Amino acid sequence: MQWRDNFAYFILAGVVVLVLTLLMVCVDAQAQIAFVSERDGNPEIYLMDINGNNQRRLTNNRHEDWAPSWSPDGKQIVFQSNRDGHVHAKHGWSTYEIYVIDADGGNPQNLTNNPGDDRSPSWSPDGKRIAFQSNRDWDNPQNTEICVIDADGKNEEKLTENPDEDEDPSWSPDGKRIAFSSVRKEHFENEFKITAEIYVMDADGGNLQRLTENRKNDWFPVWSPDSNWIAFSSDRKGDFENFEIYVMDADGGNLQRLTENREYDWSPSWSPDGERIAFMSERDGNPEIYVMDNDGDNPQNLTNHPDDDWEPTWLNSPFSVSPAGKKFTMWGWLKQIDQ
Repeated sequence: MQWRDNFAYFILAGVVVLVLTLLMVCVDAQAQIAFVSERDGNPEIYLMDINGNNQRRLTNNRHEDWAPSWSPDGKQIVFQSNRDGHVHAKHGWSTYEIYVIDADGGNPQNLTNNPGDDRSPSWSPDGKRIAFQSNRDWDNPQNTEICVIDADGKNEEKLTENPDEDEDPSWSPDGKRIAFSSVRKEHFENEFKITAEIYVMDADGGNLQRLTENRKNDWFPVWSPDSNWIAFSSDRKGDFENFEIYVMDADGGNLQRLTENREYDWSPSWSPDGERIAFMSERDGNPEIYVMDNDGDNPQNLTNHPDDDWEPTWLNSPFSVSPAGKKFTMWGWLKQIDQ
């Protein structure tokens, strides 16, 4: 009986190794960063490998495509575009809608279609819903709210009710909460404070909590894959003069600054293993996509292009891999595999 048990164990181990090897091949193909680039004359959605190689354009039209966000399975990308030609009836600007395309750039679909302005989509971790910011109040162009729709564009729901700006929604990895930036008129040390702060709420809009409180602007919050941290951009060193990347605990504590230079650093995006952060920086004279360790060390320029590159978004698929191929992430849960 012992030899049979050993043989069965050997067969099982072989199957596990084979499956993991196949997953490695699949995962390596999926390890990508989406971003926006103006290198072809107008903002388009691009993809590249996580080392900056194999940069290629996904969208191709004469209008503007911004703010990519991956579906959890890595098969689609949602983004904002003004390609439908809508113009704000009262203020005259071109408005944006939410679109989705396949990860190879095919099959574009319009998910929202209204005279207002819909931007900054964020796909829920279960793939069922998309959060975005929307301005539907023609009389108040500064009034943006956080809304959600089903992934097919149906069942729109408004989550916030604020006369000012609620923007940049980001789902927690478990899908239960949404972080966002908000401008809300509040008293701050006996003065009115009208700057952006980071807030968090339940996925149904309840249980609103403010995480930051300072005299400057905090924008673009994004959750770490383990839900313990939120990275964001802030101009705490001066009004719109110099944005840096910060991280804090998910409850707003333990604030740490990760970047420090004279130019803008913003739009952070975590790697699937939580070890690195992609971001946009102007430190080389124009906006480029960089990546750094999660403590701010080892910044590297990935795009290195004379035209502007913006808004990196790391693919966090059900199976994603670190650069060394040592770690898998499944829906935010890190599995260590020694090789």
